[in-house]
Amino acid sequence: MNSKYHFKFEELTMYQKALVFSDLVYDQIKIFPKEETYRLASQFIRATDSIALNIAEGSSSSKPNFNRYLQIAWDSAHECVVCSTIAYRRGFIDRNMNEKNRESITELSKMITSYKKYLKKRL
Repeated sequence: MNSKYHFKFEELTMYQKALVFSDLVYDQIKIFPKEETYRLASQFIRATDSIALNIAEGSSSSKPNFNRYLQIAWDSAHECVVCSTIAYRRGFIDRNMNEKNRESITELSKMITSYKKYLKKRL
């Protein structure tokens, strides 16, 4: 996004990838059955958005507090695994989409874990 106003957390690759994953999930939930709008679809998008939101929110805090927010982002990423699995098992997404979700979540989880380790070393 081009803006004359810049925030430091926007430079974090894990934040950028979290936004890409959020967009991917948002496109997926459009094909969920209408009755899932306030059920699984809502939960999936909230969990997905929570990853980027917690990275951003914690980034301006102290290192220990940022680590806490990163743990919440990591937890949300793992919640997305379950949402994707349920969506696949119920036939809302196909196997390839589930695998793509899992690949994105794995990458995000690894990045978050690495950054948490980096922060702990700097304490």
